[in-house]
Amino acid sequence: MATESKTDEKNTNEETDQWAVVDQMIERFPSLIDTLLPTAVEEPEGPRLFKSFDLASAAEYMSKCSNIVVMSGAGISTSAGIPDFRTPGTGLYSKLEQYNLPQPESIFDITYFRENPKPFFLLSKELYPKNFTPTPTHYFIRLLNEKGKLLRSFTQNIDSLERIAGIPEEKIIEAHGTFSTAHCLDCRKEFSLDYVKDIIFKDEIPYCDTCKGLIKPDVVFFSESLPQRYFEYVEKDFAKCDFLIIIGTSLAVVPFNSLTSRVSLNCPRLLINKEPVGNIPSFWLSGEAILRFDSPKNRRDIFHPSACDDGVMELAKLLGWENDFKKLLAKERKSSSTQTVCSNIVTALTQKISSVSKPAPQTVQRRSISPTKTTKITVRDQSPKKVVARTSSITKSSKFTLTEKSQKK
Repeated sequence: MATESKTDEKNTNEETDQWAVVDQMIERFPSLIDTLLPTAVEEPEGPRLFKSFDLASAAEYMSKCSNIVVMSGAGISTSAGIPDFRTPGTGLYSKLEQYNLPQPESIFDITYFRENPKPFFLLSKELYPKNFTPTPTHYFIRLLNEKGKLLRSFTQNIDSLERIAGIPEEKIIEAHGTFSTAHCLDCRKEFSLDYVKDIIFKDEIPYCDTCKGLIKPDVVFFSESLPQRYFEYVEKDFAKCDFLIIIGTSLAVVPFNSLTSRVSLNCPRLLINKEPVGNIPSFWLSGEAILRFDSPKNRRDIFHPSACDDGVMELAKLLGWENDFKKLLAKERKSSSTQTVCSNIVTALTQKISSVSKPAPQTVQRRSISPTKTTKITVRDQSPKKVVARTSSITKSSKFTLTEKSQKK
């Protein structure tokens, strides 16, 4: 008995010592970070690239550039009626309570999607391309290309408005994927935008017509690797970039936010945003990625506080492109209005023809993806199917996945 008592006491002491070590590490962690960050955020000194850090100076410098890279986020699409993700009350994440998700981000979680794809496809109806018209900011990026100055547009957005705005596809890098194409999660068969859209707008879940697997638009979910094309052009473009425009992004998503560090130390960086971002060192953002527009040692970063559309309108004016920009916007708005009228006419005629000669429908019990009620719609896969995890080969670039930093409120 005495031996057992000594053994228990020894084990208890060892556990206490282990917890003491953990407590010491926790106490020291903030100071360790404080020690590491100052050395991480230092940038080599050099001559100032601007006499003054304002939009006029940025425009003057831009006029001499021919390899401009644009980094954009959800903020460039909000004036089109597409909400961003994080704005309290109006952002997409704050509108997801009706779907009873474990957490808002679950709607972009691949594991949750396989188990319950309904919430994502319901949300997709609000985000789908061709429901919205590009904003002036999208057309400004197109104008950059038409002026021979755009090297590439890197976007976090999945709304495909860059394509709709007429920016050449080869100039667009959709870092977080796109709705423009979709693939079966099992056999990888590709499906078009219109094929998937027709299904989900009937409140149905799209299944593969070959293997009956679940079809997912090529939008990058959390923990999924970013497209290979993204990594290829990051390596090619940022070394060539002679001016970086960062617009409408919170710089809160890894690894996209680190792209600000990929340009040379002599490349100017212009941020057009309602609020300053990217200027505070953190575990997720450090070193040369930090924007230093509020630092006394700043030599190349400019922050222009404004809405995205207002900012590009002013920038176009300073570049001497005001008339060209207004003509482009007027032309596209007229084209968009004409397309809307034609589309409404076709829809009305189709409904008229259908109502005249439509066979009596057969009553079939179907499954709806509505969050509140059950209706009678077609079930594309009525047989249960076991989901098998797919293992893909690991490449040098696949170690980077889409993640989101979390902060304690």
